[in-house]
Amino acid sequence: MDRKKASDFHPEVLKLFDGFVHGAISRREFLDRAAKYAVGGVTAAALLESLSPNFAWAQQVKKGDSRIKADYAEYVSPKGYGKVRGYLARPAKDGKHPAVIVVHENRGLNPYIEDVARRFATEGYVAFAPDALTPMGGYPGDEDKAREAFTKLETPKTHEDFIAAHAFLKARPESNGKIGAIGFCWGGGIANVLATRLPELNASVPFYGPQPKPEDAGNIKAAMQLHYAEGDARINAGIPAYEAALKAAGVKYETHMYPKTQHGFHNDTTPRYDEAAAKLAWSRSLAWFKQHLA
Repeated sequence: MDRKKASDFHPEVLKLFDGFVHGAISRREFLDRAAKYAVGGVTAAALLESLSPNFAWAQQVKKGDSRIKADYAEYVSPKGYGKVRGYLARPAKDGKHPAVIVVHENRGLNPYIEDVARRFATEGYVAFAPDALTPMGGYPGDEDKAREAFTKLETPKTHEDFIAAHAFLKARPESNGKIGAIGFCWGGGIANVLATRLPELNASVPFYGPQPKPEDAGNIKAAMQLHYAEGDARINAGIPAYEAALKAAGVKYETHMYPKTQHGFHNDTTPRYDEAAAKLAWSRSLAWFKQHLA
């Protein structure tokens, strides 16, 4: 499948796809409503396929890269919830390193997020990406099935699972005890939640994530770096209240808005990927973590 860009699609098709990805509309509804934008012999089903992930595009760091060690690990979730499985990537070089919790989108621990964890490992971080779908058997290898499984998760339990990842990382022998969090889409929301629930979290970098309640922002001690897409009206509506709450609480933060981008612009498996914005946001994220986790 050839890589397309967001500009290759009608803006309404991108809005419909965002609704489909986040459960606002069904697959059938996407196909029905996108049909009128399918021209030149292209079907609505073909539009959906073109917008769907191609994980081969996302592999920036190969699994066998000699600079890192990467495998799967489990940790115990609190309150009798059982175990959570995740992907652990760290530098091959011995020593103590800062650590980052990497939180996936609303599809579970897919190859894109595993590659993001490996990218962090090449930069000298112990990166751990828990799979929220562990109670459902883990990421199923199919994006549609993964979205369906997400609707069955219990939000309070899932939050506790990710909060427990902080203690797991802090106890790792490779960790220097400084922990950050980064998340994308749904995971951006979790990165915000972790900041409100973990006063010992050193830094958090949510990408286009749902904001916490303004009254919860007063609990944040982490340094926050917030990344947003200009074309993401659904998420951006919450920015003013969140920033006001962060300012009132004296939280160190910075906000970056990326012009002419769509929700998911960092995900290099779909046409919503924006290379320039993704690279800039990534460099800013690394600089933020270097500043606050060193």
